[in-house]
Amino acid sequence: MNIAVVGTGYVGLVSGTCFAEMGNQVICVDIDEKKIAKLQSGRVTIYEPGLDVLFERNIKQDRLYFTTNLQEAIEKSQIIFLALPTPPGEDGSADLSYVLGVARQIGPMLNEYKVIVNKSTVPVGTAEKVKNAIAQEAKFPFDVVSNPEFLREGMAVEDFLKPDRVVVGSSSEQAERLMMQLYEPFLRQGNPVYFMDERSAEITKYAANAYLATRITFINEIANLCEILGADVDMVRLGMGSDSRIGKRFLFPGIGYGGSCFPKDVMALAQTARQNHYNFQILHSVVEVNQKQRISLIPKIKTYYHNQLKGKHFAVWGLAFKPNTDDVREAPAIYTIQQLLAEGATVAAFDPEAMETAQQVLGDQITYAKDQYQVLKDADALIIATEWQVFRMPELLRMKELLKKPVIFDGRNLYKPDLLRKIGYYYQSIGRALVNGLDNLHH
Repeated sequence: MNIAVVGTGYVGLVSGTCFAEMGNQVICVDIDEKKIAKLQSGRVTIYEPGLDVLFERNIKQDRLYFTTNLQEAIEKSQIIFLALPTPPGEDGSADLSYVLGVARQIGPMLNEYKVIVNKSTVPVGTAEKVKNAIAQEAKFPFDVVSNPEFLREGMAVEDFLKPDRVVVGSSSEQAERLMMQLYEPFLRQGNPVYFMDERSAEITKYAANAYLATRITFINEIANLCEILGADVDMVRLGMGSDSRIGKRFLFPGIGYGGSCFPKDVMALAQTARQNHYNFQILHSVVEVNQKQRISLIPKIKTYYHNQLKGKHFAVWGLAFKPNTDDVREAPAIYTIQQLLAEGATVAAFDPEAMETAQQVLGDQITYAKDQYQVLKDADALIIATEWQVFRMPELLRMKELLKKPVIFDGRNLYKPDLLRKIGYYYQSIGRALVNGLDNLHH
């Protein structure tokens, strides 16, 4: 099939590459000339495990193209995916200006029947708005379909090639047949396609992300209570997760969720409810708790240093909002670092992939180390903000020698407290007992 993908951001690039991998001819379009030039030269513009291999193969086999020419892409394609940004406005609602702007451009470009697919995460009712925008100047028939993505950053290629399910919102049998034909190769293991109305498809994406954000927020609240009560959240998590009605996933406590999806989608769903005169109380609480949780290490650090952070130097492991991505959008690490800087501390950081993207946000306010050990030199303490695998089995004795004092504030619960106590660390994590192995050193 001939496919156009408008927008070469995270969703657009992964979608276009994976569609090409199944033998389709794919044209990816973007107005960013520098980005398109980089993609045309064979360089991937995001970090996503496994994407580079598929990207290079499909360019080499002439199935994947990149252009700034929207009209060319529209005319040559039967199915057109809109993978455009929908950033939050000041009130939390999704900004549809990019989506509707392109929709208005598409109308006069149609040269035969086309299916236009909303791949972006968009509020309920957007399919109708897109349809109206295209119809203003369209001279050929078309259908608008809602097809939300469910990609996890760091696992996006696998998620796209082997989806749990595909959700298609459509009121057209012709469009449904084409979408089924397109997705059939991805569903050979028997995973379902759910056809539904456009509005139900649009809210499905928001409902899924908001629920997962709620699970994370709930276990973080339990972790905070465990600290007060002297319980161990890791034990609680195991006890909860073994219940088949609950399950084990998204029950890992930490310093909050971030990224491009959960924060934006929770706020957008809450705002949609507000606009329709419904008070979605749970979501308001989720937003409020997460805002506090992402800087929840700061009070612990301030308590340890008797509220005197000025002149202290901290090492930070992890800048991305989660491992296996270079995405620092809404990353708890960024918020934590900004709080430390505001208190007069200095910061050096290391992340396996997100140094460049973090530098675009933090600039030269902090220093960036070449590896996880260099960053520890002369630091008063280590702060762990992202659970990269490379941080899970470090040389703890070597770390002790590099740090001024063996002090760790762990926002992702990577280590066993008993082990760090024996080695002589001061170790504070989330929802578990404080370890003060420094006392052992003094005796």
